[in-house]
Amino acid sequence: MIGRRRGRAEYLRRAEIEAGRPGVGGVLTDGDLGEPPDPVARYVRRSGAVGKPRVSNFHARLHGRIRSGADTAWMPFTGEQFNTYGAVPSRLFYIVARMKGLPIEVFHSFVGAEATMRGKALSIVTVVDQRGPELARSETVTILNDACVMAPGALVDPACSWEAIDDRTARVVYTRLDETVSATLHVDDDDQLIDFVSDDRRRDRTLQRWSTPLGRYRRFGDRWVMSSGEGRWHAPPPEGEFAYVEIELDEITYDVDATRFRR
Repeated sequence: MIGRRRGRAEYLRRAEIEAGRPGVGGVLTDGDLGEPPDPVARYVRRSGAVGKPRVSNFHARLHGRIRSGADTAWMPFTGEQFNTYGAVPSRLFYIVARMKGLPIEVFHSFVGAEATMRGKALSIVTVVDQRGPELARSETVTILNDACVMAPGALVDPACSWEAIDDRTARVVYTRLDETVSATLHVDDDDQLIDFVSDDRRRDRTLQRWSTPLGRYRRFGDRWVMSSGEGRWHAPPPEGEFAYVEIELDEITYDVDATRFRR
């Protein structure tokens, strides 16, 4: 294999380290749901998180397609990610996309205060290399979104403060280390999250509204989790609002140990 998939090797190495860190511990009870507003509490219950151990981590496999702009070509991709919910939540996200038949590896890492995003064509030629405080802030929004979408029980946390808006909408303010971000959550009549909207992410160094409308839900083990969704940029004219990523969740497993990532 060209380049021996160096990005995946680094992803596995870091995931093994993060999986070995202490988890959250304890069981999430219905009595713990006093802080989130009612639509969020209903969503957490609907997800199946109540009465089960608090999520310490999750490992997901997914596929979909991605593009860089409203008028650029879609690229199919496969990927996986590993998130932890210990003292300082972390996120590792790895995909392989194909552009005109050529593989492009992209690896996001957000551990501690450092956020990086690296992309290589053929596992050799660097096509993206980002880091720094602006990326860390955007990745903080993404970590919050991951909890909302794939680990709803993790929203019951002192790092989240809440504002009720109406029976189907709530606002969350989330703090991780030195970064504080916010988002608005929209829940449907079936107590399922259908959208997440934040103004705290940057695209090309410019703040731009970001949303993740969700589609189908299905059962993964004993959890009820979304199985499809989008990432959307709400760009000013002439580009306008557009989907830049479409995701299908293939598998998600909670509270895995380090052996899962050993080669």
